[in-house]
Amino acid sequence: MSLQDKTKQKFTLQKQYGIHPLFWFWLPIVWMLAQLAAEVIFPKQAVLEFHGENGLHEWLQFGFMIGVFIYGIKSFASMQSPRNKWLAAWFIVAILGSFYVAFEEISWGQWIFNWSTPDAMKEVNYQGETNLHNTSKWLNQKPRLLLEIGIILGGIIIPLLRMIKPECLPERFNIIYPPNFLIVIASIYTVAKFSHKFSRMLFDEKIFQRSSEIEELYLYFFIFLYMIVMYKRVAGKS
Repeated sequence: MSLQDKTKQKFTLQKQYGIHPLFWFWLPIVWMLAQLAAEVIFPKQAVLEFHGENGLHEWLQFGFMIGVFIYGIKSFASMQSPRNKWLAAWFIVAILGSFYVAFEEISWGQWIFNWSTPDAMKEVNYQGETNLHNTSKWLNQKPRLLLEIGIILGGIIIPLLRMIKPECLPERFNIIYPPNFLIVIASIYTVAKFSHKFSRMLFDEKIFQRSSEIEELYLYFFIFLYMIVMYKRVAGKS
């Protein structure tokens, strides 16, 4: 592809979805570079506190998932074919899932109003907070695994198949396939996750002090931009 064609394709994507490369290309890269710099420059305890409860990463995650919730409702309300039951179900799962994740991130308001965790919750919650994801792996690790599979499948494998062998992708699901440009965020997430795991296994060293918080930031940002794209598709604005 010539430089002219690449430039034309780039601006076509901007026009189609209204998402500037600043958000899906430059911002994720700058985030990761800043994160790596912080891990090297600042003391470990300072990095841990920065990523702790009520920290910047947690509030960004909350904000992204509230955005997913809002755009999920807007997408559902904008469906031009209400008889498309599987697509409606797709949005309902996104709406309910994002609502759950968003408020679990802030322990359903405990961070804001600082109430004491009920004794019954303390007994089953290993962090002593008013949330569900710290009580069972089925409410935390299992749903997260589905998101991780989704970001690798939808953010990397599907875009590659679309470019290399598009006939492998059923056309009836075209409306829910993530756009190719989200491969940037999905790739950064995947490299960060597995490099951290391999570093711990091979060298017993951590690349990130709180890798789960960094991974969730990219997971939720990916879903947020994806839901903006979905809204524009179903609302006929793309």
